[in-house]
Amino acid sequence: MRVYLPATIAMLRDLETSGEFRARSGTAFALTPALREAYVSGSDEELEYAALLDAARASLRLIAAEEKGEPRRVVVSADVSGVTLRPDLDAPVVRIGGPIPLSAVAAIHVDAPEAAEAVAAAAAVIDAADLGDPDAEFTLGDAEDHELAWYAPQELPFLLELL
Repeated sequence: MRVYLPATIAMLRDLETSGEFRARSGTAFALTPALREAYVSGSDEELEYAALLDAARASLRLIAAEEKGEPRRVVVSADVSGVTLRPDLDAPVVRIGGPIPLSAVAAIHVDAPEAAEAVAAAAAVIDAADLGDPDAEFTLGDAEDHELAWYAPQELPFLLELL
């Protein structure tokens, strides 16, 4: 199953060093039956993109938790087996069983440098947005207007050099 793992730049550095990705709390997002039911229509590609965007939003929470985090959303796409569906948490949420080897990573999605200011502002208000604050939701929307750039796994060392 293709999963979308919320991450940070620091977690990418750990992936390069260790050769394994460790998802926080084993949380990932995927095209699940519950996600498919939540949408009236949409192709698999559109629904997978929705799961990726949910992972990007979760990346904001990870950025907010880091003391000196770099304000760039990161999502790691990987093909794994043995995931556990967690519709009790949200439609696209799944749990993975352990570290994911770099060989299972399909792609890395990262914000471009020009998104940093909007991402930092969104990370600061992510909890307020979740609680319905319209100003915080607007700030979150500014960050989400930025598309994530796509990198192949073998480009990871070069990507980290550019940061």
